[in-house]
Amino acid sequence: MGRTYIVEESVGQYLSNISLQGKAFVSGLLIGQCSSQKDYVILATRTPPKEEQNENLKHPKAKLDNLDEEWATEHANQVSRMLPGGLLVLGVFIITTLELANDFQNALRRLIFAMEKSMNRKRLWNFTEEEISERVILHVCSSTKKISCRTYDVHDPKSSARPADWKYQSGLSTSWLSLDCTIHIDIHIPLSSTSVSYTLEKNTKNGLTRWAKQIENGVYLINGQVKDEDCDLLEGQLLNSDHRSTATVQICSGSVNLKGSVKCRAYIHSNKPKVKDAMQAVKRDILNTVADRCEILFEDLLLNEIPGKKDSEKEFYILPHRVFVPIPGSTVKLCDYKFGDESAEEIRDHFIEMLDHMVQIEDLEIAEEVNTACMSSMNNEASLEHKDDKQLEQPIKTTVMLKIRQNIGVIAAFAVAVLAAGISFHYFSD
Repeated sequence: MGRTYIVEESVGQYLSNISLQGKAFVSGLLIGQCSSQKDYVILATRTPPKEEQNENLKHPKAKLDNLDEEWATEHANQVSRMLPGGLLVLGVFIITTLELANDFQNALRRLIFAMEKSMNRKRLWNFTEEEISERVILHVCSSTKKISCRTYDVHDPKSSARPADWKYQSGLSTSWLSLDCTIHIDIHIPLSSTSVSYTLEKNTKNGLTRWAKQIENGVYLINGQVKDEDCDLLEGQLLNSDHRSTATVQICSGSVNLKGSVKCRAYIHSNKPKVKDAMQAVKRDILNTVADRCEILFEDLLLNEIPGKKDSEKEFYILPHRVFVPIPGSTVKLCDYKFGDESAEEIRDHFIEMLDHMVQIEDLEIAEEVNTACMSSMNNEASLEHKDDKQLEQPIKTTVMLKIRQNIGVIAAFAVAVLAAGISFHYFSD
């Protein structure tokens, strides 16, 4: 028995409205959420064509060999940044003429494996063995509108196609739970003198990977209490948990410090979600949004590199702010990132380009965050990291207010407690 995909009706309407306009095919991404029983698709977005592709694809003999794997994979990477916790790129769709109906499988199979590999490379977390690793390929005939739905296990390179069910449902995500929190970060990343050949970006990611383990091993509280992760989201038994880490000293050639308030958000389907589903979605959004901001900052620094800069200088940079935008007919919002000198019009245009859905400037929700990255380079700087919280004279404290909301209002308040590396999360009830 194959997977079942429950799909928002507006996705079906969106796919039906796409016209080939003389092209051999149109392809794009399917976005949603996995669960153990079924998967949910809440959005489809076509991949914007390259300018040169617009002419090539209109050639009467154009075939699916013209599918640009690198371009489509980059689109998946860009869209993946725009997904809050709990949402994933679940697969791809392709719309072709009837005569090309059987020519797409090999090209799209390669594409979903390439996409998954590229997106995984950028993440600070790994999928668990229990999670669903099947990704979907949906084919739509442009003339008959007939669909063919198949899945592949992207963790198995030898995986063969499996049939899947594709079922539409109205108002699919109107009652999804929204999990919101603001986390105050103060992350010190030493740049090891033994890895001077690494790029600043790679060194920073290595440091964030260590920090990510602290977030992953955190203790999460529900109404001030730790509950069994296998219980329903609003029920459960108490557990006891404590996490410590030891101190290590290393000689550093410099450091990166990330500091500020980060707006985090995750979404969970309303079909009896478990505590572990909610906590996993929040953890991953915390990791994703911090890592994405750093990556965007480094990309910006490469584009605007200042010549003649001295290594000994200490530099401060403002990390990009998070901007949310609603999906029409849904409680779910997607996100993007904005530097201070970027206009609301630029952010709106980027949403439209990446998601192929109309966005109004007044719909943009700009999170009020002040985040900085301080980068310094110095000789033989000693750094103490992974400190036990008892060893710190002034422990770093991070306040998190995590709320779960539904379309009918506030359901419950959640919080996170991390008892590791001198970072603690404290709960404040409504």
